[in-house]
Parts: sequence; C-alpha cells; structure tokens
Amino acid sequence: MKKRLCFGFGALILTATLAGCGGSPGTSTTTPTAAISSAAPTSASPTSASTTAADGADMKVASSSAGQIVVDNNGMSLYFFTKDVKDSGTSACVDACLVAWPIFTTTSDAPTVDGVTGTVGTIASPDGKKHVTLNGMPLYYYAKDKAPGDVTGQGVGGVWYLVSPAGEMIKGAAGSGY
Repeated sequence: MKKRLCFGFGALILTATLAGCGGSPGTSTTTPTAAISSAAPTSASPTSASTTAADGADMKVASSSAGQIVVDNNGMSLYFFTKDVKDSGTSACVDACLVAWPIFTTTSDAPTVDGVTGTVGTIASPDGKKHVTLNGMPLYYYAKDKAPGDVTGQGVGGVWYLVSPAGEMIKGAAGSGY
C-alpha cells in the first residue's frame, strides 16, 4: 500500500509540474536578419553546472528526426518555450518548471558556435548565471533527454519546441533522436 501511495503521489507531483510548464502558446521567433553577435557554451548535461567546452564549438547544429537542430557541445538538444517573450530579457519558466526544463547557461562572454546562424546572446537568470538566448528567446534543456540525440521534449504541452539553426521554433513532430 505504501509503494502505491508513494508512486501515486510522485506521479501527481510530476503531472502538476509539467502542467505548470504547459498552456497556450505565447510568442514565436522570427527569421533573423543579423549575423551572430555572440554565442554561448553549454552544460555538460541538462542538470549539471555550466562548463565551457574544452574543444570544438559550444553550440552547434545536428541532424535529428525533426531536421537540423541546435544542440550544445555534447549533442544535447535545446528548446524554446512559447510562453517566453522575445527580447524581454526574462524567462517565463520559473520555479518547478526549471526542474523539468533546466536553462542553458554560459560562463563566457564570447563562446563559439558552429552552423548556428541566429543571433546568440545572454540574459541574467534568477540565480545570476548567463542564460543563453537565440534570436532573443531563452534556451532550455529537457530533463528527460538523457543522451545526445534525444528529442523527447519536442512538442511537450504544445509549448516546448526544438530550435532551428536560424533560431526559429521547429513545430513539426520528432522521433526518438538523431
């Protein structure tokens, strides 16, 4: 009985957390007209502290079941949240939402990119880190993506979408990975 109660309670908390991250769409990105002004490195994994890549690009492009997408230097997929407002300088994903959707951060003022053509920048996160943006929209990981090539966050709640190299939301369906 205790196992069922604990499992049921855990499922309820997870459902409430994900529901808080869902909802109706907000803004979407537009096609960029400017070249890359700066870029951003990544975390070693979605839930670890941010690090700078030892070699190679900090943010790059990879082929996936949804087409060409933006990934970190370790190949972890990056996502946009439709509730974020372009160029607002803030993230709409806060508190419990950040457990499921950790932010993509950088420690560098001039990180490198490979194949990303959108305008890359940063905004301040609530904890003082540099939250990476692409075309003015904050970038996130999905905690359930466990390995490079995972794209399980695509379309979650109708508000989370993979990112194209030009910095647009990819609204098409995705399979299980690259």
